[in-house]
Amino acid sequence: MSRVIYHHPKDQPASAPELAPGEAVRDTHGRPLRDLRISVTDRCNFRCTYCMPREVFGADHVFLPHSALLTFEEITQVAAVALSQGVRKIRLTGGEPLLRKQIEVLVAMLADLRTPDGQVPEITLTTNGTLLARKAASLAQAGLSRVTVSLDALDDALFERMSDSGVPVATILAGIQAAADAGLAPVKVNMVVRKGMNDAQILPMARHFRHSGHVLRFIEYMDVGNSNGWRMDEVVTGAEIVRLIGSEFPLQPAQAHYRGEVASRWTYADGAGEIGLITSVSQPFCGDCTRLRLSPEGRLFTCLFAEQGHDLRTLLRSGANEQALRDRLAGIWQMRGDRYSELRGQAHRDHKIEMSYIGG
Repeated sequence: MSRVIYHHPKDQPASAPELAPGEAVRDTHGRPLRDLRISVTDRCNFRCTYCMPREVFGADHVFLPHSALLTFEEITQVAAVALSQGVRKIRLTGGEPLLRKQIEVLVAMLADLRTPDGQVPEITLTTNGTLLARKAASLAQAGLSRVTVSLDALDDALFERMSDSGVPVATILAGIQAAADAGLAPVKVNMVVRKGMNDAQILPMARHFRHSGHVLRFIEYMDVGNSNGWRMDEVVTGAEIVRLIGSEFPLQPAQAHYRGEVASRWTYADGAGEIGLITSVSQPFCGDCTRLRLSPEGRLFTCLFAEQGHDLRTLLRSGANEQALRDRLAGIWQMRGDRYSELRGQAHRDHKIEMSYIGG
């Protein structure tokens, strides 16, 4: 089988297309820009085996210095420009975003932004939940719309082994409840499923979150980054998960809420809620991917599986005006041709970015 080597466009400005107010810029496959994912830190207090294994991210690992990170004002400036190019949803991620000091201030700044037609953008956040119980109320007050919490097992010993953290499951469950109490609902709970490690937790997780009002989402183990030792035979497919849960609790497919929704939706036939399946490996959804990612130090990535990004920080700190930023961002998106998951097995990338750096 021949290999496809991806070549990214050179880091140079390109002219923005002529857009009507609120119209989304489109890439080479006609995909609109709708989602901006902002990684606010590359640090995390977990060392999950599929993301930040301790043998790679040990005590001697060098994280980005604070001076290298985009300031809240710079992040807001990028977000405002992105909204003018079609973005309607902003997700804060990491690393662990709640480790970024005064993250509530950034949420409030982003919540003050408006789309060209005056709409309030949806502001969401993905977290491992360890600090959520103490921060949920202030995040909601600042303007956060919803929260997604990562939880890979209910069994304490297994969870602590997978997260390599020593944090009990009760801490994460308390964070989920605090988020719901603060109005950050429905809370989405993400479980990365790895065959032979936590696949026996699929049914216990389904049983626990039925009737809870939360949305449990199962994520196929992906080959993100270079340090997690990914193997195809450790993937439990979305179809297998649906069959397993459906054998105990009948499921029926549900329509997507919008184009580009990451998870396929399934509802319980008895009305007990819904689950989601994120199937980047077995059923890639590149054709509907509308996501652009901003790294902690200001590089734009057009794919979760990218090798390199496009520098915005230099432009931001050179005093560039809004039009220059708009041209830059639109030009990057217009040149985008990524569809790594659809070509998995044919595509080769030597050094993919790490999920802990750019967010999932």
